[in-house]
Amino acid sequence: MTGTPSTPGVDLVLLGGDIGVYALARAFHERYGTVATVVTRTVSGPVADSRLLTTRELGADASEDAMVRALLAVGREKKAAGLRPILLANADFLVLLIANHREELGELFHLPLLGDDVLAAVADKATFSLTCEEIGVPTPGTIVLDFAGGALPEIPEIPWDFPVVAKASRSSAYSAVSFPGKRKVFEIADRAELEDLAGRLQRAGYTDRFVVQELIPGDDTSMLSVTAYVDTRGEVTLLGGAHVLLEEHTPGALGNPAAMFTTDLGDVLVQSERFLRRTGYRGFANFDVKVDPRDGVAKFFEVNPRIGRNNYYMTAAGANVAIPVVADMVEDRAIERMVPTAEILYSIVPWALLRRYIVDPALRARVRAIGRRRTVHPLASPVEGPRRRGYVAVAKANQVRKFLRHYPRPTALGF
Repeated sequence: MTGTPSTPGVDLVLLGGDIGVYALARAFHERYGTVATVVTRTVSGPVADSRLLTTRELGADASEDAMVRALLAVGREKKAAGLRPILLANADFLVLLIANHREELGELFHLPLLGDDVLAAVADKATFSLTCEEIGVPTPGTIVLDFAGGALPEIPEIPWDFPVVAKASRSSAYSAVSFPGKRKVFEIADRAELEDLAGRLQRAGYTDRFVVQELIPGDDTSMLSVTAYVDTRGEVTLLGGAHVLLEEHTPGALGNPAAMFTTDLGDVLVQSERFLRRTGYRGFANFDVKVDPRDGVAKFFEVNPRIGRNNYYMTAAGANVAIPVVADMVEDRAIERMVPTAEILYSIVPWALLRRYIVDPALRARVRAIGRRRTVHPLASPVEGPRRRGYVAVAKANQVRKFLRHYPRPTALGF
């Protein structure tokens, strides 16, 4: 471990094992000296061999009930040691799992969670679009296909030119089905392709809603990310954003930012706060937004009811994401809003690869200058040992291989 002393009363338990989970453990360790406990089905690279956390591996086939039992066991151990940890997850279905067991888990953990009604509303992309329309926050045009009861929905006329985008209305429901060609986001070339996708979903047993949206032109550099925290008093105590430069393009991770730089997003942050206040939001939130090059309007795609995989950009830029939730949950005190104060380049890919996808020379020069001042990789904590540093180097090299396979050159639409 490092020589950083742990702050009394601050403890952290995390459910899951992705980059975002590690980034949360890193943020808490940097501010409070905590060594997080990670409960996960499998211990994969992002949380393996780390000095910032310990792991409880449940097995790849562990059920949701087994995960809840493991959390309760950890919680009881912590309680016996005089601790009540903060419990966080960074996948929609895991957030929902915690919410479904909030009463029993809440006896042992601090739960910075939305209320059930708010969670159900904001985690649904179809409902999200309607809420945005009501409060004047721009969104892409949206059509909803409802597979309720396992029925094949009738597909209406599409009012926009193809291609269009299709994705699950709730990722927590989508994670329960499997079928050939499953992707996080689909680019649909024509009506026949949309009908084929609907048939595959129905045959796979999908019973939730799927949204079909107008495709907003522009490559990955048109995307923006917003991260926020709303405390139990309803105050937005963390708010900041980043300009995305490159997203992942593997089928299961499509749309997750791989590189971005922090910057003031102006009115996009104002609109984000308007949404959070209107919905009665609590806890962490992460918005996906895209600037439409046709009219320059930033259009909101969705809000994730969690902090998001790439949350470390906030911590690295001076707004440590652990502080607002500890102040709220553990210390029960109000704080002034935290915003990022530094311009940094966040990237999980090497610069030689990233520059290939930034086609605007002015933007490339700006990003290069920022990166020379400070570039951060979320998994590359300086306190980690040689095995961990080796993993990060291999992970960056693997990113080159994945991009050359799935997205070998930049395209106008980012597909």
